[in-house]
Amino acid sequence: MKKYFALLAILFASVMAQAQSDYKVVFDITNKDSSSHKTVIRQSGSVAKASPEAQVEVVVYSGALDMVVKDKSTVAPAIEELIKSKQVTFKVCALTMKRNNVDKSQLIPGVVVVDDGIYEIITRQRQGWGYIKVAN
Repeated sequence: MKKYFALLAILFASVMAQAQSDYKVVFDITNKDSSSHKTVIRQSGSVAKASPEAQVEVVVYSGALDMVVKDKSTVAPAIEELIKSKQVTFKVCALTMKRNNVDKSQLIPGVVVVDDGIYEIITRQRQGWGYIKVAN
């Protein structure tokens, strides 16, 4: 009986360790409003700080494009800091960039271009990532 409980305790501990190391969340931001940009910075930073193993991805598309454009972003320094942390990545939709005539050279350094923002989000969800739609 003791062996059974010991085995059960080991199994439970390994499942909990796996759950903690697999903390992954994708934020979906489409809003042009700078208060939404500040919100996703605060939220993604809080997740990264709370869990050092967490992986956080912010997917930017549609009206939120200016958030990651160097000369237009009101949160550029905060994005640069989060990117340096290696826990938070910012990904921007190439289709949105094309529609708005924005070139990769105009982006904040470290922002990654993906073919399609929505597809990126769906891919992460299929991989088991949590999903948060940023809204104010």
